[in-house]
Amino acid sequence: MPFEIKEVKSKSDLSAFIKFPLDLYKDDKLYAPQLTRDLKTHFSQKNPFLKHADVRFFLALKDGKIAGRIACIINPDHIRFHNEKAGFFGFFECVNDSDISNALLGKVQNELKNRGMEIMRGPMNFSTNEECGFLIEGFDSSPMLMTPYNPPYYNDLMTAFGMSKSKDLHAYIYDMHEELPEKVLRVAALAERKGITVRPIDKKNFMADMKVFKSIYNSAWEKNWGFIPITDDELSYSAERLKPLVVCDLTLIAEKDGEPIGFLGLIPDFNFVLRHMGGKLNPLTVLKALYYSKKIADLRLLLYGIKPEYRNRGVDALLFKEGHKNIIKGGYKRIEFSWILEDNMLVIRICEMFGARLYKRYRIYEKRL
Repeated sequence: MPFEIKEVKSKSDLSAFIKFPLDLYKDDKLYAPQLTRDLKTHFSQKNPFLKHADVRFFLALKDGKIAGRIACIINPDHIRFHNEKAGFFGFFECVNDSDISNALLGKVQNELKNRGMEIMRGPMNFSTNEECGFLIEGFDSSPMLMTPYNPPYYNDLMTAFGMSKSKDLHAYIYDMHEELPEKVLRVAALAERKGITVRPIDKKNFMADMKVFKSIYNSAWEKNWGFIPITDDELSYSAERLKPLVVCDLTLIAEKDGEPIGFLGLIPDFNFVLRHMGGKLNPLTVLKALYYSKKIADLRLLLYGIKPEYRNRGVDALLFKEGHKNIIKGGYKRIEFSWILEDNMLVIRICEMFGARLYKRYRIYEKRL
């Protein structure tokens, strides 16, 4: 059947782009749609990423109906930081039709090639500082907040286009216990004896503490694959989005002699709430949000970093020890550690020290142009 690829140019096109997943996943009980209102902001110039990156959005139309979508992303920060002419695709959603998928991916491939890019990589929504990768293992459980979710056939569509693995990302799950493993307590005690302390963030000085996180994050992750430094504008934007979700007693800063050296942020899995809201914000869904937010049982380790010079000193164990009592007090049952690069053995060993198990895997693909 005939289909066409159309660039998003109008508000109505953008609205259709944003709402397409609501139709695609309408029968999927595990899917958790973000609020349409929030997505409209995220795809506007209020998002500082869109002010410095070149992003174009495309729709696939078949018989007048939307059958797929994709974004073409050129991020000058990535090109400069990694000295790599790589462009990205993101926000990919598509029916199970390789012809349509190939047309969407082909459109991005041509756009990137025409702009001098040598690698096409993705999905990135919009960068490694946000959601990235396709789920390839772990389709039997719902995604946690700000993690990817997609049908299994997406990986077949990537292969059909000639994409190959660039990097896998892991998610580990830890079932909470009243007591932490003895090894964790022993390692935490070593950090305490070295004068390392931990404090919760202060909501009254939220941005100041988020700047602490930015400093630690940009130092801790600088050498990691795909890393892009967070800018001040991006920090302010992200912090504003996260502030309503943050629990101070679960968002902790480690310090040595008054200097911040580590950061840990456990965020309640609000996807549990979003699944009941259907992407809508109205009086009924607000009532649902108030009701279901009190029943969230899972946490996601979303914010984490330790300055390189303080690694292997028990800082991570101390952060978890201090947060543990508040996790138990809050009635949370599980923690997801995600996402973690497949070859980041330092963090993987930390997950294993806690007894967490690998339960989801995501894949980023690439293709030489």
